[in-house]
Amino acid sequence: MEFETIISHAGKKMDPAYGAMSMPIYQTSNFVFDDIGKTRAGYDYSRTANPTRKVLEDTLAKLEGGHAGFAFGTGMAAITTAAHLLKTGDHVISGDDIYGGTYRLFQNVMKDHGIEFSFVHMNSSKSIEVAIRPNTKMIWFESPSNPLLNIVDIEMVASVAKKYKILTVMDNTFATPYFLKPLEYGIDMVMHSTTKYLNGHSDVIGGAIITSTEELSKKVQFYLNALGTCAAPFDCWLVTRGIATLAVRMRKHAENAQAVAEFLQQHPTVAKVYYPGLKTHPGHEIAKKQMKGFGGMVSFEIKNGEAAAHNFLRKTQLFALAESLGGVASLAEYPALMSHASMSAEARKQCGISEGLVRLSVGIENSKDLIDDLSQALEGC
Repeated sequence: MEFETIISHAGKKMDPAYGAMSMPIYQTSNFVFDDIGKTRAGYDYSRTANPTRKVLEDTLAKLEGGHAGFAFGTGMAAITTAAHLLKTGDHVISGDDIYGGTYRLFQNVMKDHGIEFSFVHMNSSKSIEVAIRPNTKMIWFESPSNPLLNIVDIEMVASVAKKYKILTVMDNTFATPYFLKPLEYGIDMVMHSTTKYLNGHSDVIGGAIITSTEELSKKVQFYLNALGTCAAPFDCWLVTRGIATLAVRMRKHAENAQAVAEFLQQHPTVAKVYYPGLKTHPGHEIAKKQMKGFGGMVSFEIKNGEAAAHNFLRKTQLFALAESLGGVASLAEYPALMSHASMSAEARKQCGISEGLVRLSVGIENSKDLIDDLSQALEGC
């Protein structure tokens, strides 16, 4: 079946008890055993497994084309669980332009547990290979990246990793499996903040991992259960419900983002626009090759820097000043003091996050209204 058909039936596993079209929310901590050591369908305790969560996890695996899916309480819970595949003394090569929460976990938490990190710009195989050490065990990256929308050649990363027998993990939150399926390009594991586009309605926090092999699936399931990082049943139900409209939402997000990016590109107060759908974007051709669309995120730099960016953000009306992204309503934020505040000023400068940078999560409103809002907010900046 085509993607739209698969997602429109997400979670529509027929309830065996009463025939409900929507999978029930099994809001229970535990399940009654039929006998000593004998469970019903393998369910004993909801931390280990829950029927509502299983529907979401199976849906995620199907959408990404993976071996298995796993749902977590937050995006950071998913990342933390993935990090537990590493051991003291291991080395990780990470993209330098990544979500601030991921950077904080790597730099300020996991380093204290003896794991080493190198943050590199993944624009060539050489930049990755130069960073490889004998103890390199994982390559972690995003494409498009947060917040600069850098595009990484996924096949190139997978090729280098396989050559050196290194595990690859890609955060696919921005693109979603509607526009991009990293496992098809040789990536070992995909991560999502389901808070964002997969849910799409800004009303739940969640995360996901999709694995490519049985071996990885067993490891992730073990750590999910051991760490207790699983998602709650009601949250899983909300994400599953959101996934059903993913295709129509992503098409509108991308259509609006393209219009917004083209408007910003010609605005006199804007110094630079970051959107892979623009032909001027350095990763445009790679994005065209590996993606079905360019997504709903746009970042741009205001010429007059920090003060002008703050002025702009105070004046927007449709673009709410808020962190997060991927909901149906448009959002605007200031990475240096919001989503990426946990990065040092030096680290932000090194990866290209300037004091004039603004990140937009372009919603599904009328594009003319969004452009009118941007236009009035940019006036005088």
